[in-house]
Amino acid sequence: MPNIFRLNEEYMMKIVAFGASNSKNSINKKLATYAAQQVAQAEVEVLDLNDFELPLFSVDKEIELGQPKLAKAFLHKLWKADVIIISFAEHNGTYTAAYKNLFDWCSRIEPKVFNNKPMLLLSTSPGARGGASVLSAAIKSIPYFGGKVIGSMAMPSFNDSFDVDANKLIDSELKDQLLNTIKSLINSSMLE
Repeated sequence: MPNIFRLNEEYMMKIVAFGASNSKNSINKKLATYAAQQVAQAEVEVLDLNDFELPLFSVDKEIELGQPKLAKAFLHKLWKADVIIISFAEHNGTYTAAYKNLFDWCSRIEPKVFNNKPMLLLSTSPGARGGASVLSAAIKSIPYFGGKVIGSMAMPSFNDSFDVDANKLIDSELKDQLLNTIKSLINSSMLE
């Protein structure tokens, strides 16, 4: 699929994208990757939460381990980005344990985890609500942690809306909605 948004030829935007899940076949990682790939002249780095697996956070573990290198590495990748795209998987109406644990470690190093970066927040699921509950929670909380939420979208019925083999959204209404949201993100980041 060709990239949709073409930027000024001299400008190379750095996009960091990830699915907030540790599933090896995460549909949220697929959606975040797809969204990031819609920008031409972008250096896209897709993160895998499995590369940042840490022990379950507790104050006792923090005293024992200090600030883990993997948490610092994750923060560094976020901070190098011009924009961040996250697609949230929903477990029992909230964040996955893998994402929440990594986030907890990172927020102890730097409470403004997202370093005032423009962000696109997505969610998807096989169900009709598309992870709307977790997305709502993320939209409300991320600004407290230094994220500038420029746009958001919950994509319902992933298996009916997205062709994994062709790597494309096949629901034209959802595709238009996503592209408009990405356009807002790009315009906002160009003004930074």
